[in-house]
Amino acid sequence: MEESPLWQALPEAEALAEKAVAAAAASGGVKLLPGAEVSLLLTDDAHMREINREWREKDKPTNVLSFPAVQPGKVAKAPFLGDIAVAYETLAREAADDGKAVADHFTHLVVHGFLHLLGHDHIEPDEAERMEALEVAILATLGVADPYADRPLDEETPSVRMA
Repeated sequence: MEESPLWQALPEAEALAEKAVAAAAASGGVKLLPGAEVSLLLTDDAHMREINREWREKDKPTNVLSFPAVQPGKVAKAPFLGDIAVAYETLAREAADDGKAVADHFTHLVVHGFLHLLGHDHIEPDEAERMEALEVAILATLGVADPYADRPLDEETPSVRMA
């Protein structure tokens, strides 16, 4: 699960990820196979940049990437749902910039990534609103504040930086 030693700064990452995935699975609107698995890569910006360049043709690091293993309609019968990768430096920088705890922002990114594995997306504004509302509801069950609460009122699209 851990590739980068930077993640030693968040020793509870595995436990947080397990709780985030369990909460998202329970609230994600899809019944999953018992024991269905997700791969989580805890990496750094340099490696995330390589992944992002290879798979999305974007030559920059990003906070979280998801790679679904199955089509959305087949998630309920899949023993493996896919991969989620999170970059530590971007995560920590965003948390600091937004005045959020690193653990809370990490939990949000894992929930966000897992919802992508279930087939949710935020390309269109209506999709983004539904996904954002689901994220907020899931995070509330985990005691994590609404990550979008401080967004200026004039913004029409979600402010989460899932580039």
